[in-house]
Amino acid sequence: MATAYESRYASHPKAVKAMDTTELRDEFLIENLMQLGQINLTYSHYDRYIAGSVVPKDSLKLEPIDPIKADYFLERRELGIINVGGKGEVIVDGTSYKLEYKEALYVGKGNKEVLFKSQSSSNPAKFYINSAPAHHSYPTVKVTKEKANKIELGSLETSNHRTVIQLIVGGVVETCQLQMGMTELKKGSVWNTMPAHSHDRRMEVYFYFEVPNDQSVCHFMGQTHETRHIWMQNEQAVISPPWSIHSGSGTSNYTFIWGMAGENLDYGDMDTCKITDLK
Repeated sequence: MATAYESRYASHPKAVKAMDTTELRDEFLIENLMQLGQINLTYSHYDRYIAGSVVPKDSLKLEPIDPIKADYFLERRELGIINVGGKGEVIVDGTSYKLEYKEALYVGKGNKEVLFKSQSSSNPAKFYINSAPAHHSYPTVKVTKEKANKIELGSLETSNHRTVIQLIVGGVVETCQLQMGMTELKKGSVWNTMPAHSHDRRMEVYFYFEVPNDQSVCHFMGQTHETRHIWMQNEQAVISPPWSIHSGSGTSNYTFIWGMAGENLDYGDMDTCKITDLK
């Protein structure tokens, strides 16, 4: 079977407070990504968000999964794609889009066929995908790093010098509610999204990559006064509830893709947490 999926249910903060390490990982960590010849999807009940991966040896077609109860995947959804592997191609209703490393594609509601291809089976494309429900059909748009918005944040002195690359956001691409981009940590910096924040209007998923094989990232979640952590490896993702902070620190620098959906498209809508208030 080329497509595999699982569902994750929403969790109350009080329930998460009582979870042990295994329970936290089972609820929020997505470990089965980037498997050659497979599509792996996780359907979250937070904003009906789907996060997953497509790694075609030759070609793979995006099919609807049972939870969305649709005739085709994008019948009532929009889709964001970022390639984190070798050269690839996405064919949307017969139109081809070539995607190089760290290039993105937004695909709007109503497109019936989405095919994923790798240029080379020995160096396959690795498509990281996010999807959210959509009420309107917007055009399919390819976004390169040159076309993206870039924001420099942090400093080496606080170990969080980073570049935020906004790929699928307002002003770059018109969407219903989906937003995606990536944050690249500079050498010598390890902290992301610090100071931490939450946004009760949107959920979020982080996908960590470019993590060296012998290194890890510690992802922090939970309420400001009741934080928890999940240790993560390269090419794994983690679901962040709307009520939770989402921050991380690695044992080396790395890159992560952020994707979110919810009540608004205001990227700056954040409830910042003072560093000294974290517990």
